[in-house]
Amino acid sequence: MFNYTGQNESQVAFFEIAPLADLPPGGRLFVEIGDKSIVLFNLAGELYAIGDICTHDNGPLGDGELEDGEIVCPRHGARFDLHSGKAASLPAVVDIPAYPVRVAGGMIEVGLPNDAK
Repeated sequence: MFNYTGQNESQVAFFEIAPLADLPPGGRLFVEIGDKSIVLFNLAGELYAIGDICTHDNGPLGDGELEDGEIVCPRHGARFDLHSGKAASLPAVVDIPAYPVRVAGGMIEVGLPNDAK
């Protein structure tokens, strides 16, 4: 998996998701872009987007608890950093994708690498 948040905009295609008002602080939003399941979070006004899949067992991750900038897998407790997608604790050892998020014209947009659409 890969942290796409640092790629420049020429390497990323942004997809319009929803109005910013649909993702209030503390909220999460589940979306599909092509074959990618993604969950977006609004933590105190900062937006994050990660792949909605735990690399430990390929199960959904987005319903997990948020603790200290990490999401905790609801099945086995693996933790992943919301900023980078980095696996932070066992049983997961492989990172999850982290995608760039921006707001343009009041709409949330998520960026996927041009070769991952």
